[in-house]
Amino acid sequence: MNPHTVGARNGWQWIVDGFNIFRRGAVMWIVLTLTLAIMWLATLMIPLLGPLLFNLFSPVFFAGLLIGCRAIEQSEPLELPHLFAGFKSNVSALVSVGGVYLAGTIIIIGIVFAAVGTSPFTMIKPGKAPDAESAMMIMRSMGLALTIAMALYTPLMMAIWFAPALIVFENLGAVDAMKQSFAACLMNMMPFLVYGAVLMVLWIVASIPLLLGLLVLLPVVFCSVYTSYKDIFAARAELPRQDNPLLK
Repeated sequence: MNPHTVGARNGWQWIVDGFNIFRRGAVMWIVLTLTLAIMWLATLMIPLLGPLLFNLFSPVFFAGLLIGCRAIEQSEPLELPHLFAGFKSNVSALVSVGGVYLAGTIIIIGIVFAAVGTSPFTMIKPGKAPDAESAMMIMRSMGLALTIAMALYTPLMMAIWFAPALIVFENLGAVDAMKQSFAACLMNMMPFLVYGAVLMVLWIVASIPLLLGLLVLLPVVFCSVYTSYKDIFAARAELPRQDNPLLK
């Protein structure tokens, strides 16, 4: 299924539609988000290997959340097993996407440090404000690092964004899914700019009350990826009932 271009205002609509999916199973969405957060914190206790494994398998968990979105649309209950539904189908393709994301992130970090170095961080002394010249140097270095990171990270995210949905709903391989995802994002830069701008404002607002607003915003973001996928790919995002991973 080929992607098509949608209007800029659709970026806002993805969030609205995502919230509508969230509110139909709000309590369970929060439970799933907390469960995922606890799993992430648990992996941080395993030095080096834990975070790597979580990033590697993150598309599998995300695929399960997308299956949960589809279940709600089909008037089925959202359940905790949805978080792990991605492990029942196309696991190798989903893990391959996670591998690309992990490798890409490591390469980007390496490039940023190669370009900027560690000098900006060594200039920051606890309890001591840097002088004006050092402060300007730190700001320039940080700005350069952020610019390089964004320039490299954006195409990586474009390739990853729709890949889990295309794998789990369209049965595509990892490479084809990432190619389709990148093409879809490239064709829809304007709605994604609107989408990103709105999410940035919502993220700031959600972070104010001790980050508690993120318990709502994060699942809305998960759901908005599903609604943007349906919009751009004009997909029903339905699997035949015999192919439903939860029913196997």
